[in-house]
Amino acid sequence: MDLTTITPTPAMLRALAHPVRLRMLGLLRIDGPATATTLATRLGLNSGATSYHLRQLAQHGFVVEDTERGNGRDRWWRAAHRSTQTDEPDPADREAQETLDAYLQAVVTVYTERLQRAVEELPLLPQEWRKSVTFSDWLVRLSPGKARAVTEALAEIAAAAEDEDTEDAVDFVLQISAFPQPGRLGGEE
Repeated sequence: MDLTTITPTPAMLRALAHPVRLRMLGLLRIDGPATATTLATRLGLNSGATSYHLRQLAQHGFVVEDTERGNGRDRWWRAAHRSTQTDEPDPADREAQETLDAYLQAVVTVYTERLQRAVEELPLLPQEWRKSVTFSDWLVRLSPGKARAVTEALAEIAAAAEDEDTEDAVDFVLQISAFPQPGRLGGEE
């Protein structure tokens, strides 16, 4: 897979703002190319639904057919990019803001499921891996500028972590969640 990032337009985000599509794209990014049938089995769906979601992802450039695989009957798909990033839309563009918000709701759903699985599997991890896991949070008072600087610094650290090609290396998930304490700025406490 190309080591590229995609920044979707609002129309592309609408197509991606579905938890099943996000899960499918994640599986293709992490596990590599797959068929609709394989993805259906992994996600507990029927292959018709999976094919539909794959076509939607392909139409918007998130996945492409893997022509190196298959035999004409089996259609293989792969992720077109390694990651997805979003831009904050113009505040006057309500539709784009609502689309981004819907996409972020789907992202949080998928992240929450991943966190739950990680906690469930924690007792199965070797001790050396257990020591690398954290589910921590810090509550600090920051201005908007300082908050952005902190999230950018964390993102730089994550981006600078180079893949290791050692026997004991595995895929390691880094999720950064940074936000004002809910109920303090945007809603009732």
